[in-house]
Amino acid sequence: MAKMVLLASFVTLNASDLSSYCSSIEATAEVDEQDVTTFGSGGWKEVLGGLKSGSIKLKFKQDFAAAALDAIMWALLGTVVTFEVRAVNSARSTSNPGYTGNCLIKKWVPISGDVGSAAEVDVEFPTSGAMARQTA
Repeated sequence: MAKMVLLASFVTLNASDLSSYCSSIEATAEVDEQDVTTFGSGGWKEVLGGLKSGSIKLKFKQDFAAAALDAIMWALLGTVVTFEVRAVNSARSTSNPGYTGNCLIKKWVPISGDVGSAAEVDVEFPTSGAMARQTA
């Protein structure tokens, strides 16, 4: 079984490559659980998958310079934008799939932190519509 260490992952929002600001990526896809248990289920719960949803969690190192992270994200607040995340910052392949779709930039936290700590921004954006796994 192959193992890997995330060293140079890839993230774009609205076609802006934000990899150089990002220190943590988490892409999640899930399915709502729908209970379909009946008296004929023999005392066991039965479930089916319902609606699918997803989210993108990112941790950024904040940058307030002109045309840098804060300016990019502030302009996107409240909009649905395209995204792509990959484990490795190289071309998509069967061993480096890209997860793509649209997400709602529903929250931006421009300032957060403690005295003496790095200025970081933790955000989570819900997907809007389908998330795809692409290998080409």
